[in-house]
Amino acid sequence: MRDVRVSDVTMRQAEVSGSLALTFKEKLETAKLLDSLGVSSIEIEGVERSKADALRIKSIASIVKNSVLAVPVKMDDENIQVVWGALKNAAFPRLQVVAAVSPARMEYVYHKKADGMMKDVAATIAKCAALTDDVEFVADDATRADSVYLRSVIKEAIQAGAKTITVCDDAGTMLPEEFAQFIDDLRKDLPELADVALGISCSNDLFMADACAIAGIMSGVDEIKATTYPMNVISLEKVCKVLAAKPEICQAQTTVRVTELKRTAAQVARICEQGRSKYSAFNPNVTGSDESFVLTVNDDIDAVMECVAKLGYELSEEDATNVYEAFLRIASKKDSVSNLELDAIVASAALQVPATYVLENYVINSGNAIKATANVRMRKGDEVLEAVCIGDGPIDASFLAIEKISGKRYELDDWQMQSVTEGQEAMGQAIVKLVADGKIYSGRGISTDIVGSSIRAYVNALNKIVYEEEN
Repeated sequence: MRDVRVSDVTMRQAEVSGSLALTFKEKLETAKLLDSLGVSSIEIEGVERSKADALRIKSIASIVKNSVLAVPVKMDDENIQVVWGALKNAAFPRLQVVAAVSPARMEYVYHKKADGMMKDVAATIAKCAALTDDVEFVADDATRADSVYLRSVIKEAIQAGAKTITVCDDAGTMLPEEFAQFIDDLRKDLPELADVALGISCSNDLFMADACAIAGIMSGVDEIKATTYPMNVISLEKVCKVLAAKPEICQAQTTVRVTELKRTAAQVARICEQGRSKYSAFNPNVTGSDESFVLTVNDDIDAVMECVAKLGYELSEEDATNVYEAFLRIASKKDSVSNLELDAIVASAALQVPATYVLENYVINSGNAIKATANVRMRKGDEVLEAVCIGDGPIDASFLAIEKISGKRYELDDWQMQSVTEGQEAMGQAIVKLVADGKIYSGRGISTDIVGSSIRAYVNALNKIVYEEEN
């Protein structure tokens, strides 16, 4: 039985489609989940802004231990070096060269002629192959390319050093039988493909992506690109379940842990999901766990970490300490902390960047006869900073005080307040999104009061901005 590689493209597809804006922390958390799931490779977006994007790649590379980490490069020397500098310490690094091969995309997207594109593809792959043995060529819009040209550019890519060739049905117009024939013809015309891995990517515009993926696998495809969260391409969960259920027909298997698929897909959905239920910070059908438990302020760190593990998280010692401190702060104000509330605490306190600013305390004065004032005290290293500001409401006054302390003002893109649980002791989660240098930074804060969670969310987002700016 053949082993078929599954490359998860959730994070990269989210960036390309613009459908999701995952935060730095959310990308780290997603990468850890996918690595634990057993996917063959994880694909993330490349470098657009050198410092911030290189930091993201380095951070993800440091936590992905089992899967290949694949990052695309542009067709210029500087970008190749920047990407490799960030990626080279990954356990299994892969450089991807992505190029359109259909006439329309070559001219209107890349502004290149066929011969020029082929020459650039070969040169870029050769430069990447000099840095690593694992280089992939991705032929965008391959199903609408000229047949002779497609075969020529694939030959050039293999000769230049590509070890994986991926052909894409971006139009999503092929039926399974057509796609299987397309793969069969490629293998027949290109004996060189026997020496490399052949991958596929399919759009779901005709709702045939999963069927085409199975047809491709049965025609000898070695790798599929799929997403754990639905995004109009091949579904990782559905294809893996088909292969697990029909091994005698498909004659193929994957390294994905099928028994953990539902749980991991639910956790990834919680990270990606934009809609929220009335009473939960997460999708009502996705709690991240089937476990139900209750903790109190008397529970020690071992008991709390045991419950965290039931939710599916593996925390470092530093994250465990941060989560326990946040748990104590919440539990001291409530009779108990539920599994939903603990999940929100982990999402807010774990996998964070180092805190440049730490909230010490705050005092709010507000009423219908006075203007709202906020006295906020924060610590930066050994220095204690404090500011008092008047604003249009307690949250506005608090945000102004934080801006005064940090000496930085960023555009507030969004502010949301979500109830994690019901009742008088309900715990609230605030989400604050700040815009810096054209990029959105999302911060989360949890508390039993609206102002407190909003202040913590703003500080959380501020720390992400400062960390990227300084590193």
